Amino acid sequence: MVDDEKVPALPATGWAVLGLLSFGRELSGYDLKKWADRSLGLFYWSPSFSQIYAELKRLEAAGLAGSRLVAPESGSRDKRVYRITEEGLAAVRGWARSAPVDPPVLKHGPMLRLWLGHLLEPERTREILAGHREHAETMRLRAASDTAAAEAGADASWAYPLLTLTWAERYYAAERDLADAMLADIEELERNRPWH
Repeated sequence: MVDDEKVPALPATGWAVLGLLSFGRELSGYDLKKWADRSLGLFYWSPSFSQIYAELKRLEAAGLAGSRLVAPESGSRDKRVYRITEEGLAAVRGWARSAPVDPPVLKHGPMLRLWLGHLLEPERTREILAGHREHAETMRLRAASDTAAAEAGADASWAYPLLTLTWAERYYAAERDLADAMLADIEELERNRPWH
């Protein structure tokens, strides 16, 4: 077992992959990518296939995950599925418990463009914000859909991932509403500009 003082040094991608395996299912690299896209991609980032496979090799070499080949379901080739080991479960538990939690870093492209609004035509600024509003609403709907799908087949171990999906849905709703508010503020600014 790994105690809190002996948490291995892994990149964030390694912890994400190990975390995906922590739900006790055997998953292929393809399955892990689908799960990452439908969960991590809503609030952190979704690693690429190459990152996932590189981390699976690293995790297996470190004894934190194991793998086996399974026979194909229908005429295709064997696939490799991965599972977390007891050491891996202890490691990811120790990391989640004791690693420093970095505060979110706001890297917001639409906000940067709004900040530079004095260099843009008002129509272009509104287009950027409208595009951001549309993206936020699309992501909110995706999070809501993923929440509903996960709730339908979820067991008790999925309670916290479901809360995370709910947070993502609320976050994107707030981004949508902020874009609406900024669009209204721009309209007000344009109406009241003394040089207008």
